[in-house]
Amino acid sequence: MISHIRKATQGEVTLENCHPFVRELWGRYWVFAHNGDLKDYAPRLHGSFRPVGHTDSERAFCWLMQELAKSHASVPSIAELTLTLRELVPQIAKHGTFNFLLSNGEALWAHASTHLCYVVRQHPFGSATLRDEDLSVNFAEHAAPGDRVAVVVTTPLTQDETWTSIVPGELKVFVDGAVL
Repeated sequence: MISHIRKATQGEVTLENCHPFVRELWGRYWVFAHNGDLKDYAPRLHGSFRPVGHTDSERAFCWLMQELAKSHASVPSIAELTLTLRELVPQIAKHGTFNFLLSNGEALWAHASTHLCYVVRQHPFGSATLRDEDLSVNFAEHAAPGDRVAVVVTTPLTQDETWTSIVPGELKVFVDGAVL
């Protein structure tokens, strides 16, 4: 058997360039997804946070992880992490569009550079109809009374729910599906 290995080029669709990106920090996995385009973004990376692929998204994620690790010796509270992220994010956002989602399994941070919005679904669950297809979902059939979920997207997915816009430049934090 002959195998052929080649190096991926920047912008090419390969596994290492696909979202979400995952890294470990303080004994827990962090996931990151970015919608946007960062121009001339080449942060200085050192230590254990280095990109595997060739995207601006993964470079931004690695830099955030690196800087979080430098800022906190051990796992900080969600409030402390949020303060640190509020200081770090503008340093990346100045390079272009930086809509992103970041989670450590305890919280979800959502930053809007241009367009992001969210809806929180909780008991009593109702039905919702997709905007781009004639399909309705009754969430009461798929959720328990104690469930709550936040859905964060660039464009509202449903036509009969109230979606809240995230103001450009704002960092929202969600815990257990609720906005902090």
